[in-house]
Amino acid sequence: MQSRLSLILFSTSFLASTFTMLPINQVTANTSFFGKISLSPSQEAVKKTVTGYTGGSYSLSTISKRDRQRNLCIGFADPKPDHILVLEKDFPKLNIKVNSGGNDTTLLIVGPDKKTVRCGDDTGKSKDASIKGKNWKAGTYKIWVGSFKAGLRRNYKLSLQQ
Repeated sequence: MQSRLSLILFSTSFLASTFTMLPINQVTANTSFFGKISLSPSQEAVKKTVTGYTGGSYSLSTISKRDRQRNLCIGFADPKPDHILVLEKDFPKLNIKVNSGGNDTTLLIVGPDKKTVRCGDDTGKSKDASIKGKNWKAGTYKIWVGSFKAGLRRNYKLSLQQ
């Protein structure tokens, strides 16, 4: 009985010391579910498409209630970003669009200064989200693709175009 108690105490101490050494912010700071996208502007139109899927019950309004244009930041995703976007240089304009086949998706993008937030919801008649923006500064952006309802898993293509 005493050896079992010693083993339990050792295991608990070992696990506690292991997990306290990994701060959450460092683990999720530059990681994403679906990888990194690097873009550099050119004279020809830059276009890149990546894939992923929505999911999670983390309210994106926890990150920001509104973006810099006063658009609502809504939807649900995972706390960890879906994509990391690295802009090698400034982009005068950049359009980012979700294509999930018309499901109700949302977008939230946090810029390199962590103060620049861009949010998107429906695009015209489509329920898929998009963001058309100007003056994108060089740096690393975190992108969340959410769904309007918590926990919904929807496959999507994310298109980025200059």
